[in-house]
Amino acid sequence: MSPTTLPPPPEHGHVTFLGAGPGDPGLLTLRAVEALANADVLVAEHEVLDVVRRHARQGVAEVPTETDSAGSSALSAPGTGTPQLKVVDGASTTVGAPAVRDAGHLVMEAARGGRRVVRAVSGDPGLDAYAAEEMLACVAAGVPFEVVPGVAAAVGVPAYAGVPLRDAHGADVRFVDARTASDRCWTEVGASDGTVVVSSTLDSVGAAAGELVSAGRKPDTPLTVTVAGTTTRQRTWTATLGTIAQTLKQAKVLPSPDGGRPVIAVVGERSAPAQRDRLSWFESKPMFGWKVLVPRTREQAASLSDQLRSYGAVPHEVPTIAVEPPRTPQQMERAVKGLVTGRYEWIAFTSVNAVKAVREKFEEYGLDARAFAGIKVAAVGDQTAKALIAFGVKPDLVPSGEQSAAGLLDDWPPYDPVFDPIDRVFLPRADIATETLVAGLIDLGWEVDDVTAYRTVRASPPPAETREAIKGGGFDAVLFTSSSTVRNLVGIAGKPHNVTVIACIGPATAKTAEEHGLRVDVMAPEPSVHKLAEALADFGTRRRLAALEAGDPVTRPSERRPGARRRRSTT
Repeated sequence: MSPTTLPPPPEHGHVTFLGAGPGDPGLLTLRAVEALANADVLVAEHEVLDVVRRHARQGVAEVPTETDSAGSSALSAPGTGTPQLKVVDGASTTVGAPAVRDAGHLVMEAARGGRRVVRAVSGDPGLDAYAAEEMLACVAAGVPFEVVPGVAAAVGVPAYAGVPLRDAHGADVRFVDARTASDRCWTEVGASDGTVVVSSTLDSVGAAAGELVSAGRKPDTPLTVTVAGTTTRQRTWTATLGTIAQTLKQAKVLPSPDGGRPVIAVVGERSAPAQRDRLSWFESKPMFGWKVLVPRTREQAASLSDQLRSYGAVPHEVPTIAVEPPRTPQQMERAVKGLVTGRYEWIAFTSVNAVKAVREKFEEYGLDARAFAGIKVAAVGDQTAKALIAFGVKPDLVPSGEQSAAGLLDDWPPYDPVFDPIDRVFLPRADIATETLVAGLIDLGWEVDDVTAYRTVRASPPPAETREAIKGGGFDAVLFTSSSTVRNLVGIAGKPHNVTVIACIGPATAKTAEEHGLRVDVMAPEPSVHKLAEALADFGTRRRLAALEAGDPVTRPSERRPGARRRRSTT
């Protein structure tokens, strides 16, 4: 089923009880993604909404299940915590102070109105304390429902912490929720010699360890404790039942005001430090937990941000330029008409924005990708080629080497009057583009219609919180993909703090960064955003290994002592 093509809603609605997993959005199942894409209403706690909303269709209503200060639960506008709507028999009504509703009531109200409701819970619905009651309510009301299993925290978190629960010997694995465990439960798991997975809180994990010792486990039994498992905030400590309280105290893990963050503790030989040192694949990623500033729009940065996440980083997109139509549209209009009437042999796209500008002009005239029939199409790089393919156009030429104007010229054929019936190239581009490509094409014998397809202007400043993080050292690294991104970021948000790692795509960008008083730590081996991200990951790897070899804790750049200054590079 296509996520954008929704069938008519069922008469009595439908509820999907969906397991959102322990925190990593990548752990959602394919079935969960499909259900979210077709949902009318999402009902979940705030932290679960953060996991699932990226897969929901635009316009979906979000229902946070937490209560406000007055003890009422409200339907909020997407992305906000402000009460906006109440669902009553399927109708959305603006309200000021909604009546008290628990999650079950909210689910039933939406479902009775014929809506597709996704009731998302952390972990797996089968382990949720209230999901079964809500399912029974659906049965009583005649509302159809389904269950989409999720990865349980007790299983997923140890996997991300590098702690296998079983080995070739197949020892028993027991699961205990310390918040509800009885004395009999502690006695049973204390008497066994298998692995015990304890769901607890950071404030009470020491007490849980004491229960196991009292029930018969040896104080020197090793354990691991993981907080914020499967997210880039994950942190794991290794100790024994007898030393875990002191270990957490030395790590300066303070009690939290809300009663404690959830943790997963694994008790047994399989959680021994030596075992985890070899198997900790997640927390040992090269940029684990790094907050990386990407000065691009979310659309432009999609693949780059995905690559950064694969290294364990948390990308934060901040656009530094805005794209606007040309001041006078006549030149672009003439060029598009010429494209249709056979004026050009080639059209060359040097950016995703150029593809977007031409596509929008096509739509204005009622044209589609078929208008490119008989015209050769060139793209400056992979991202531009992907934008063309999404438009329905497969480029004939993409640089085989460097993805730049120079790389495109290296592969561009010279004009041949025998094989080329037309000697003209349509080049739609930005108003501030360099002349490298135009001059090179002319040298190859081509006539070029160099057309301003769009203008680039400095973007509006980011929110105050982001500006303070940039200037105050809240970011671990920033990726500069052009000289203009350096100038524009400094112009709209200020200069990055001296603890922030500065990564530049090439020498020209690095020179601009240095002119603005920034020290360049990382340079891409070639002018490619993905090579730049790869170079930053290599830098993170070297930094991590140096800390381990020196016996120092592995920290992020932003965790350096406040006020510490880096010496400027002399090379």
